[in-house]
Amino acid sequence: MTAEGLIAALPKVDLHRHLLGSAGAGTVAELARRHPGQGVPTEPEAVAAWFDFTDFRHFLAAYTAVNRLVTSGADVEALIAGLAADLARENVRYAEVTVTPLSQLKTGIDPAELAAALDAGRRAAAAMDVEVAWIFDVAADDGPRGGLDTLDWVLRHQPAGTVAFGLGGPEQGFPRKLFRDSFAKARAAGLRSVPHAGETSDPGEVWSAVRDLGAERIGHGIAGAGDRRLLDHLAHHAITLEICPTSNLRTRAVGSLADHPLPRLLDAGVGVTIGTDDPGMFGTSLGTELRLCHEEFGLSTQDIVELVRTGIRAAFCPESTRRKLLAEVARVSRAVPAPPGA
Repeated sequence: MTAEGLIAALPKVDLHRHLLGSAGAGTVAELARRHPGQGVPTEPEAVAAWFDFTDFRHFLAAYTAVNRLVTSGADVEALIAGLAADLARENVRYAEVTVTPLSQLKTGIDPAELAAALDAGRRAAAAMDVEVAWIFDVAADDGPRGGLDTLDWVLRHQPAGTVAFGLGGPEQGFPRKLFRDSFAKARAAGLRSVPHAGETSDPGEVWSAVRDLGAERIGHGIAGAGDRRLLDHLAHHAITLEICPTSNLRTRAVGSLADHPLPRLLDAGVGVTIGTDDPGMFGTSLGTELRLCHEEFGLSTQDIVELVRTGIRAAFCPESTRRKLLAEVARVSRAVPAPPGA
């Protein structure tokens, strides 16, 4: 079986994918036509050019502008429908999708309407054989108060499929430790901890995500590659990093794929799962990311299978889902030849 065929056949999970960032150029252009005057292009070709980010700050500005276009539950359901169709085409069976509730509420969506839209969208995804779970995150620039307000919305509405509490947005000026209180309360309420850290900062913020926020997985974490003691800690405590190579390239978090620390992380024994982050904005998919790992980083087909297995093991899914996916991976991977000398 070729690498291309294997990647297509494997049942996959995507654990690092933002709902808003999953909207492609066509969807964003349609939303811009519905809601003019927000500084977002109204033609798909212009949106695609607008998505040529110069740095992480530029990306955040565009992301915020797109967020202003999502003003109703119907808009949210449309985003989920598009996301689920994309996942189904890629044979992604389970996804943990990050939603930033306060960002959506700021555009005027009623709190209960947002929860109802997420429930409806999740049911629609299930009809496409895609199981969706939710990570509700805090935008760091909303500050500690935003963390508590986000958690309040989550606990009041608890949309079906809620599994985790996250933290995204800028790292500079917003150290992870600022959000200790909301993460402690979220963990006490049974939510799993999955903050972003070390995407555009340094190993200290990854340590803080672990020590201050009780991180069980970390979004990105690529800065951790510079700290051997941290890598040993992540490996020993089975804290998985959600690595999104195209995202890191497009936001200029890394200068080139040759500079990307993914091979070093794997060599250090750190658990890695591959995610898409904002695939609509970055023009990627999970299949594309796995092919990139094979073609650019030299990972073997057996390495690709192991990345997929790591993602399934790190998912906050029901055990029945995990067993089913791992059994199917085993069946598909039997068609992969063993490496020479094995």
